Amino acid sequence: MAFNLQEDLNKRREAGLFRQTLTAQSPQGPLMKINGQQYLTFCSNDYLGLANHPQLIESFKQAANDMGVGSGSAHLVNGHSQTHENLEQALAEFTGREAAILFSTGYMANLGVVGALLDKQDAVFEDKWNHASLLDAGLLSGARFQRYLHNDLENLQARLARSEARRKLIVTDAVFSMDGDCADLIGLSHLAKQHDAWLMVDDAHGFGVLGKTGAGLCEENNLGPKDVQVLMGTLGKGFGTAGAFVAGSKELIEYLTNFARPYIYTTAMPAAIAAATLTSLDIVKNEPQRREHLQKLISLFRVGATALGLNLMASNTPIQPIVIGEADEAIKLTEQLKQQGILVTAIRPPTVPQGTARLRVTLSAAHTEQQVLQLLDALKNITQASSTLEN
Repeated sequence: MAFNLQEDLNKRREAGLFRQTLTAQSPQGPLMKINGQQYLTFCSNDYLGLANHPQLIESFKQAANDMGVGSGSAHLVNGHSQTHENLEQALAEFTGREAAILFSTGYMANLGVVGALLDKQDAVFEDKWNHASLLDAGLLSGARFQRYLHNDLENLQARLARSEARRKLIVTDAVFSMDGDCADLIGLSHLAKQHDAWLMVDDAHGFGVLGKTGAGLCEENNLGPKDVQVLMGTLGKGFGTAGAFVAGSKELIEYLTNFARPYIYTTAMPAAIAAATLTSLDIVKNEPQRREHLQKLISLFRVGATALGLNLMASNTPIQPIVIGEADEAIKLTEQLKQQGILVTAIRPPTVPQGTARLRVTLSAAHTEQQVLQLLDALKNITQASSTLEN
């Protein structure tokens, strides 16, 4: 039989890599009911605790009353509302760019940008640990696809120097989603200028969280549109809503409007989502205490986890992975935490390399210090019973 799907599924189960969904019966937040059980959760990307914010909910309801639920069609037909337009303008201003364009998801934004900018005459250079959407975008573009060693500017420099492509595009995550570390955007920008290349930054996990005003890692590094020509951000993480955007020059946004297939051929996000995101943007700008509290929680966790001898990664972001090693051990520890009423996701290959399965702890401004201490106490109970988590 040509399509023996069950055999492949059985192999994945045997390897401890089988995946299945968890079903939430409550809104996003530190305390959630999932699969009928109450958990203290540390696995959401709702970094600022805005996904269930009452002001966002009210904005969504009002916009749905005014504009309906569905947008009805693609942006270029009649699905682009004044609310979409207002959000694009606000995001452009917030990121210090001339213009911005909305996409329904971050995955689609990355596919759209790289596919529009490059073809077989060109070359794309991607960090080895880039998100799957960036890697897929590079592969599907038809350009010569090269992966440079993680955060290794020398390796990238050598690859750029050998390239004779028409267009050269360096693509990187700002914050790497499985490790929590940050790209050297300043160094990447310098290399791009030296080799007449453009730099594209996916700031999905930094947008809203990093920078003085929450505009992301580019803001934190004082990098403008001449340093980072293509800036992508998602709205379903720090901003607590859904969708994504790309910001850059007016010329770039007009180009994407005409050539980015995932934008042209997709129904626009609901106007209510855009309205809620405008409210989220106001909160991000006007409530810096959320980011300040989040940084305190990150420090509290890292100090406590280090004292327990846990194998942390070099991250000062809300993503705090604990490296375990083998997939079955990571699953076992997840189950032990669940028995103590705490939910932390085990990340396994192929998402991460073999031998680096981990517990991906993510912190939110909605967490309290006491809840972080509760997680540390649970980890302490496990380490006392087993040496699995030790370095």
